[in-house]
Amino acid sequence: MSESTLVQLCNIYTDLTSEDIQILENVASTLQLHADLKNAYMFIDCKMNNSEHAIVVAEAFPRSSESVYENSVIGKIVFESFEPGVFYSYRTGKKSLTSQAVTQEGKSVEQCVIPIKNNIHQVIGVLISEEEIFKQLPFVVGHKNVSFGQEELNAILSSSSSEMPMISDLLMEIFLLTDKDNHLIYANPVGVNFISEMSKTEEIRNKNIMELLPFIKSIYDFKEDVYLFDLTVDRKHLIIKKIRMRDKERLRGTLLIIQDVTELRTKEKELMMKSVVIQEIHHRVKNNLQTVASLLRLQMRKGFPEESKVYFEDTLNRIYSISSVYELILSNTDADDDDVNIIELTKKVSSTMVLNEIHKKVSLIIQSNGNRILTTSRKAVSIALIINELVQNSLKHAFQEDSQGEIEVSFYSNKDFLELHIFDNGVGMSEPKSSLGLEIVHNLVRNDLNGEFRYLPVEQGTHAVITFPISSEVVIYYEKENTDS
Repeated sequence: MSESTLVQLCNIYTDLTSEDIQILENVASTLQLHADLKNAYMFIDCKMNNSEHAIVVAEAFPRSSESVYENSVIGKIVFESFEPGVFYSYRTGKKSLTSQAVTQEGKSVEQCVIPIKNNIHQVIGVLISEEEIFKQLPFVVGHKNVSFGQEELNAILSSSSSEMPMISDLLMEIFLLTDKDNHLIYANPVGVNFISEMSKTEEIRNKNIMELLPFIKSIYDFKEDVYLFDLTVDRKHLIIKKIRMRDKERLRGTLLIIQDVTELRTKEKELMMKSVVIQEIHHRVKNNLQTVASLLRLQMRKGFPEESKVYFEDTLNRIYSISSVYELILSNTDADDDDVNIIELTKKVSSTMVLNEIHKKVSLIIQSNGNRILTTSRKAVSIALIINELVQNSLKHAFQEDSQGEIEVSFYSNKDFLELHIFDNGVGMSEPKSSLGLEIVHNLVRNDLNGEFRYLPVEQGTHAVITFPISSEVVIYYEKENTDS
């Protein structure tokens, strides 16, 4: 059986798995029913790989009304500037209601966007419902999604008084309007300065825009009515939005909105250089920690009193825990991202210690409870050391030689707090004894996490709990409902 258009587009333009694409196909199979039921235009958009844009992979138009769309838009690129709700739902995983979005054919629509998620709660696409915004909308008190004051605005704009400037005159973006023959009929003050600078002429009114700005020709020649271009011209970095305005099939004019982002691009390059420097620092910190660990192992091989061995091993585990944070940072595909996935960090730190404990058969269980938790490198170092100390305590004291047991590390969250539970089914303890490890845990929880550390009474084993507030440095994604402990 030949592949559907949706499958072909997803395979070419996205990184989605076959299972994800099947989910999208299942949703697409119901689009026509939804379109007819709601009398709305239905679409599925997917983020493109290696791009900030999205692509339309499926559509359905209502059969009971005149279509807003003249042609199919499957395979068309979607830009955030025109449809911000699509990208909001992708980033947050939440529903979006946009009172006015611009279609691929330059028409205004009311848009509702719902994220489509896979079995592990990742957003793999968005389901979009669009309804046309008619030119004449009655003003209803309390209705938040309709514009009003069109007559008053027209009166102001058509007034001969110079006391009230046009809104576009107050903006930093360049606004240019050409007629059906591509003659310049309007430019705001920033636009006049821009054209005069680029064309070296002051005579611009009613001139052909392509004669004034030759680089515009490729934009006007581009067949799409609504598109966003990123150009570099004479060392200027420009983002150009083009919107052709039509009355049925008749072209009335073309609106260009141009942003000069030269300064922004320069700052982005500076930030990129800084991020490269920061990455190099992370590399050096990790390498230095590994060097220190190598020196300690060398010292251990040279021989030392048996009673000192445990202290060397504890120190090596602490160094490894800190080093794990930097390894995870360096594994991020985004060079600017120094956030650390706490779940992955816990697996890395805990599993290494369990595997090294060859005389005890201990199973390690990590429970994320549906959460994906990210935190800054600073907090991650503290959490890594806390997990190291508590798991290490369980391995040392909870199980006898050649015994079997379990250590479980779980994460629970509610609106304000995150809880880290470390439980073992070992011999337990009557009362926690003071030690350097527990002192480290208490200090890190109190001073770095602003949290609380305590042991809970259990019938068998030990149960340690760390509770700390969720802040701007701790972000939780794909959260399921948890039962507070």
